[in-house]
Order: sequence, then C-alpha cells, then structure tokens
Amino acid sequence: MSSSPIEVRPPAAYAVRLTDDLLIVELLDGRILSVPIAWYPRLLAATSNERSDWRLVGRGEGIHWPGLDEDISVAALLAGHGSAETQSSLKRWLAARQA
Repeated sequence: MSSSPIEVRPPAAYAVRLTDDLLIVELLDGRILSVPIAWYPRLLAATSNERSDWRLVGRGEGIHWPGLDEDISVAALLAGHGSAETQSSLKRWLAARQA
C-alpha cells in the first residue's frame, strides 16, 4: 500500500485586528483566533496607533509590533499562551514609556 506524503505547514496569519478587548488573528487556513488583549500587557497599555502598527514575520508565523517591542507567535496563540513577560520587565517598560 502506498501513501502520499502529507505536507505539514505551520499555521500562518494573514490579517490582524485589535479592539479595545480582543486580539483577532485570521489564519491562511480559514481559522480566526480571538484572544483577550489583556493576555498581552504591552498591547493593553498601547495607544490605538501603536496597536495598529504591526507586521507579520516568518511568513505569517508571528506578529511583531515594532513600537512596543512585542512579538506573538501564531503557535502560542493556538496553544492558549499569553505573554511570558515578567512583572519586573513590564514595570521597566512602562516606566520607560512615561519618561
């Protein structure tokens, strides 16, 4: 019996939207992910302009916000993982924003 090889592609995003409460990511395979923006404190603290300044990286395998120094992988979203940033790191980042 022969079988065809299965091509496994990592999940990839093609569109990102943010509301006051949600990060919404549309995937090339048709899925739409929606997670609380509170999972990512830097996005929560960001202005609307900062939130809208994102780029897809790695052929859509991740999302990068240059002005926030925030990176989120699609795989982490699918796994239900929020930010892994420590509270001390977040406090330093917030203090630097206010300076």
